[in-house]
Amino acid sequence: AELEARLEALAEEATAAGEAIVDARGRLEETERRLADARGEAQVLTGRRASLEALQESALGRTDEAARAFLAERGLDRRPRLGERVHVQPGWEAAVEAVLEDALRAVVVEQLDAPAEAAQALEDAELTLFEATPAGDASVAADEAGRQPLAAFVTGDDDLGSLLQGIWAAENLIEALTLRARLAPGESIVCRDGTRVGRHWVRIAKGDAHGRGVLRRAQELETLDAQIAEAREQASELEQAAARLRQALGESDLRRQQILDTTAEVTREQGAVRAERSAQQARLEEASARAERIERERQELIGQQQAERGQIEAARIARTEAEQAMHEYEQRRGELLGRRDELREALEQARGEARTRREAAYELALRQQNLANQLESARTARTRLEAQRSELAERVGQIEAMLSEQREPLDEMRGELETALARRVDVERELTAARQKQAGAEEGLRALELERNATDERVQQAQGELETARMQRQEVEVLRRTLEEQLAEADAEAPSVLEAMEEGATEAVWVEALEKVDARITRLGPINLAAIEEYEQQSERKTYLDAQNADLEEALETLESAIRKIDRETRSKFRETFDQVNKKLQELFPKVFGGGHAYLELTGEDLLDTGVAIMARPPGKRNASIHLLSGGEKALTAIALVFAIFDLNPAPFCMLDEVDAPLDDANVARYCRLVTEMSKEVQFIYITHNKIAMEMGERLMGVTMQEAGVSRLVSVDVDEAAAMAVG
Repeated sequence: AELEARLEALAEEATAAGEAIVDARGRLEETERRLADARGEAQVLTGRRASLEALQESALGRTDEAARAFLAERGLDRRPRLGERVHVQPGWEAAVEAVLEDALRAVVVEQLDAPAEAAQALEDAELTLFEATPAGDASVAADEAGRQPLAAFVTGDDDLGSLLQGIWAAENLIEALTLRARLAPGESIVCRDGTRVGRHWVRIAKGDAHGRGVLRRAQELETLDAQIAEAREQASELEQAAARLRQALGESDLRRQQILDTTAEVTREQGAVRAERSAQQARLEEASARAERIERERQELIGQQQAERGQIEAARIARTEAEQAMHEYEQRRGELLGRRDELREALEQARGEARTRREAAYELALRQQNLANQLESARTARTRLEAQRSELAERVGQIEAMLSEQREPLDEMRGELETALARRVDVERELTAARQKQAGAEEGLRALELERNATDERVQQAQGELETARMQRQEVEVLRRTLEEQLAEADAEAPSVLEAMEEGATEAVWVEALEKVDARITRLGPINLAAIEEYEQQSERKTYLDAQNADLEEALETLESAIRKIDRETRSKFRETFDQVNKKLQELFPKVFGGGHAYLELTGEDLLDTGVAIMARPPGKRNASIHLLSGGEKALTAIALVFAIFDLNPAPFCMLDEVDAPLDDANVARYCRLVTEMSKEVQFIYITHNKIAMEMGERLMGVTMQEAGVSRLVSVDVDEAAAMAVG
């Protein structure tokens, strides 16, 4: 019970740990998903910043190679551009860019004179220099008319007064057009969308024309930097959270594993306790079973003793009945012998008497058999009892004390049994004599039975003949009545029919004629009243089938036409391919064999079902069939044919598996030269054990087994190996 309680507690802990693990995994997956989203967002922002930075670099003029080289020589390539030091209120970027334009690309320098003088030497380059001057502290205010200068919307580390002097700001073109009448010479108005208005002119420039958008991109880059920093900070926090969750998940897994190990240990302990308890219970049950078995055997012995007493008493009664039956049998036998002559005179009375005697004899035989069975059972029971008594005397010494009081009755019964056995011997002698007498009576009965059987057979034969005659008479009577009824139905009379009948007519002839008439009537069959309707239906069906047949014939003609077209194209392509392969084979065969010639030959007239024969004659041979070539010659011929087919539609590479195995060194050399020649267009991968073929390869690859059961791939570049050997 304690172990089960511990198991329940451990199961609850394991369930709680599993739920914690599931929860931790869910939170970890959510955190990892958020981390992936944060990283993806950071990557998107980084990509956006990179693209904007590239545009900004181009807009600020950093892509001019001549200008970059000039600035690098004088250490000014790290100097900022003016557009990077200007800060504009949101919404006024287009207006400021419309005014400053190319000035935003200006390189901010400490001293303007020296770089400007040096820049005079530049050719085919554009460069603007701006001398850094501290921004003034004086605030820019509106004039009496309420006009706002553009400098009011611009802040920075440099004084831009010279660039923005005389530039007023307006919200829209309508307001600018209203104020243009008050403009002094050299002044202009710029709208929020970048439109500039002078006293007598208007300049409209919207969007990113002429590289504009520098200030907007600069602000967007600052915003992107802040967003990227925020995204990276969030990703870092999520990474830390994921690490904590992984650590917690590992601790939960470890805790659950500890719980499972403890549970397994407690389960093993519980199993051991249960096994011990089962063993004790089995020993207890075995002891109880032994006690019950001993008690049951004692009761069986008592029952067997009582049964033996009953059997002995039944044997006594059966013996008395047998003696009485034998006495009655002797009396009956004398009577039967006295009446034997009377039975011969009266057969019927003798049959009854014989039946009675047979039944009596059968009953006597049954009684005799029963007596014999009872005696045999008594003998068997006595033997079994003696065996059981001796066995029980050896096995159960304790029961002998309980049965000691009953030994005297057993001795008496044993004496009675011996007396009964002696009497049984006398009864058997008497039975033997009775059997002999019964055999004589049965002999007489068998003779009487044979005589009775013969008489019965004669009587049955006479009865059978009489019955046959009666059946024939009845058949004739039935036939006569049938004929009379048929004549009555036909309104005819027997005398007139007999007079009209032909002389010598027989029943068989008339029956045959009648059968012929019936057959003709049967062949005609019944009258079909629906024949017209069936004819119309079949006519419609025939029309439908004719239409279907026409469609099938048309489809068949179309298919046959397509087949003929395919056959024509097949013959043309086959002939073209055959000629190309044959031409290539005639070129390759002399190269492989160093002479000789070979060609392909068609075995039939029809190109669709013809065969192809290879006619190959190496130099110095005039063989009539390719089967007369040696194994190496067959291999070389096959190589030439395969390469001829391969040349027709070459693949990027070709694999050859021990093609040179049946070749000698000379033929291997020819094979290597052919492969080397074709390797200019096709890469060959071949498997070989021949040294000459290995020398042809540019790279060797093999498998070695330095340790038993451990294979290792070895690759050697032949050219590098040769160079190393020479070096």
